[in-house]
Amino acid sequence: MSDVLREMLRAYRDGEVGEEEILQKLVRQPFEEHLIGRFDHLREARTGIPEAILAEGKDPGDVASIFQDYLERDEMLVATRVTDAVVAGLSDQIDDVEHFETARIVSTKIPEVDERRESVLVISAGSLDRPVAEEVAVTSRLLGNPTDRLFDVGVAGLARLAVDLGAVDRAGIVIVVAGMDGALASVVGGLARQPVIAVPTSVGYGASFDGVAPLLSMLNGCSPGTAVMNIDNGFGAAVLATKINQFGLRISSGD
Repeated sequence: MSDVLREMLRAYRDGEVGEEEILQKLVRQPFEEHLIGRFDHLREARTGIPEAILAEGKDPGDVASIFQDYLERDEMLVATRVTDAVVAGLSDQIDDVEHFETARIVSTKIPEVDERRESVLVISAGSLDRPVAEEVAVTSRLLGNPTDRLFDVGVAGLARLAVDLGAVDRAGIVIVVAGMDGALASVVGGLARQPVIAVPTSVGYGASFDGVAPLLSMLNGCSPGTAVMNIDNGFGAAVLATKINQFGLRISSGD
């Protein structure tokens, strides 16, 4: 990476390329070769979302090495689906990172909330949906969104949701996490004027087919305009909410 930067700076110094071309190269070619991949140190500048890795299935030693690199750079790195083995492998850095056990997330830092953004409300149906709901909420907060939670308000006891409709009204973006029949997404979609993002979970009895049933229910929901993520993809839902927020700021600022 350093050799590439030196060559780019030399070309700029010698007048071979202009400032705008250098900027675009820096933003679009910031990749660093690592033991297990090519890591993008300017992903946030280009996409608005910092570098993230799926830790599940990766060697704990490799994950620890990646975190050490980002800690030394003082850069943002988020790891999702961290296992006990991965956390153990981070023992040397554990005082320097943030570990969110229920969400199964480790991050190098917690950025400040961007108060200009609309709030993200994470609604979950049942207690077994909580790990995915926490992945949504923690990721949303790590990406700088004001984030609130409204848990355990599934359709088996809709009165619980009814008494908290004020929280739904105040939210800017709503993310609904539900397994079983996934019906909560349609209920909320029929009540909310905000963007609604639905996340099916793999929780349920045999006929739920590890989340396929709620996924299909959400895709076939009768409340129009609800975006549906893949099964258990809480991270993706939070990223989508963040991009909606970021785009809203661009519109309001006239960019």
